[in-house]
Parts: sequence; C-alpha cells; structure tokens
Amino acid sequence: MTTDKPLKSTIMSGQTVAGAMVFEFFTPGISQILANSGARFAIYDMEHTGLGFETLKWLFATCRGLPIEPMVRVPTGEYTWIARALDIGARGVMVPMVEDRAQAERLAQACRYPGLGRRGAAFGFAQCDYKGGDVGEKMRLYHDRTLLIAQIETEKSLQNVEDIAAVDGVDVLWVGHFDLSNFMGIPGQFDHPDFLAAMKHVAQVAKKHGKIAGFMATDKAWIERAKTMGYSMLAAGTDTALLQQALGELIADINFATKA
Repeated sequence: MTTDKPLKSTIMSGQTVAGAMVFEFFTPGISQILANSGARFAIYDMEHTGLGFETLKWLFATCRGLPIEPMVRVPTGEYTWIARALDIGARGVMVPMVEDRAQAERLAQACRYPGLGRRGAAFGFAQCDYKGGDVGEKMRLYHDRTLLIAQIETEKSLQNVEDIAAVDGVDVLWVGHFDLSNFMGIPGQFDHPDFLAAMKHVAQVAKKHGKIAGFMATDKAWIERAKTMGYSMLAAGTDTALLQQALGELIADINFATKA
C-alpha cells in the first residue's frame, strides 16, 4: 500500500490538475501513455461505454508504479457500483446526475468506512495492493486519497447545487456540459448566456463551500474558458476525438503531399 501523498490533496488545494477521460482505449498501455503525456489522473468511463469491472480492475493494475491515479465514472450512484470500484483500486469515483443533498449524502456514505460512512470492509485485496497492515491506518489513508466527484448535469442538479456542495465528503462539482445543456433546453448551445451563467455559478458555489470545480475541456478555447471561470480539475478531450483529429491531420498532409 502506497503511503505517497495522494493526488487528492493537490486537487483539493485548488492547483490546476490535468488528466484524461478514457472512453474507448481500454488497452494495456493506455495508463503509461497517459502518464507519459503528463496526465495526473485517468477517469475510465463505465457510464456510456460498456466497460465492466474485470477490465476496470485490470486497467487500475496498469497504473501501479506510475505517476497517475486511476478513477472511474460509474453508471449510477448505487452503493454496489461505488464500493466495488473502490475495492478494486479506484482513487476517485465520478457519479453522474447528482441531483439533491440526500443523494449526495448517500454517495459520501458509500465512499467512507464507519465513523464517517457505511462502506463495507474488504482489506488485503486490490485496493491494498494485496498487503496487510493496520486496518485503522488503512481506513484513514483511503479516506485521505478517495475523491468523490459529483456531476452537475441536470436542471435539478443546478437548482440544488448549493445543497450538494454543502455535503461533507463531496469533493468536486463536475459540470457535464452536454447533459446540462440538454436538460436546460438548449442542447449543445455552449455559448448560450444561460449555459455560461450556469457554469460560472457552479464554479462559484464550489469555491464558496471549499470544493473544486471540474470539467472536460475539448480544446484550447474551452481550457482557457474553464480556467478563467475557476475550474481547476480538468480532463483533456476524449481519447476517440483526439485520435481522430491527430490522425485526420496527418492523413490530410499525406493526401496533400501526394497530390502535389
């Protein structure tokens, strides 16, 4: 079990921390590739991809010894999804469509052991790197390293964002921009004044409650916009779009050179 300073402390200090969300490339080398690129965290997506726990456990294992921390977006905020993800080594759990305080409280309880929460015990397995040790110390270390990311991505989330942010154990408010625009009735209109106001509001609420604002930025313009608003935990694009863009540019150069 590592005793290195967890990434959570850096994220919660408000420093800008860059990482990646992985939707398709569930391969042996992806964690090393992301680490080589400078990513500090990898969020593997289970909500939209069909990714299962067996593959997720294997992906987490590929992060061992690397300067990158594995996280996961679970499909829903049920205890069984969260607890299993943490037991196999997740350092952070992102939960979609968190809409009220009661739901946020249940999530925080699921992430923490008795005294702070209601998480069941499973020590000596993957999350412990299969090592023994003092159970009380393990629980303290796991509480210190586990990041709970609540996605603000519906009109109800936005309405109740103050209550969600006030919950002890919720660390990051993460705007899911496509869903949020859909539920606001302005699908994909990311320059709409109401959407921009919503993004600014979430960041302001996060700061007010000592939480962090998170976002997936798909280009330089989005990065600058999000950082200006106060978002400091940032995922860079999507793996599929980045590959298509880079490959498309090279293929265009090849075709241009061939025609010339």
